[in-house]
Amino acid sequence: MSTKPSLHEIQQAEKKPLWQRLGWLAMIWTGSVVALFIVASLMRMFMNAAGLSTH
Repeated sequence: MSTKPSLHEIQQAEKKPLWQRLGWLAMIWTGSVVALFIVASLMRMFMNAAGLSTH
């Protein structure tokens, strides 16, 4: 298991520019949306191959 970050590590992370921290947030969000799209597309493809369709 990992240990809690030290006060020094937290202060170093807070010193990073806001744009950099928001950039990480945006990248993680975009990555999760893309991953969800891929999983949903694969599920739809397999369902269509099994004969299940919406129309």
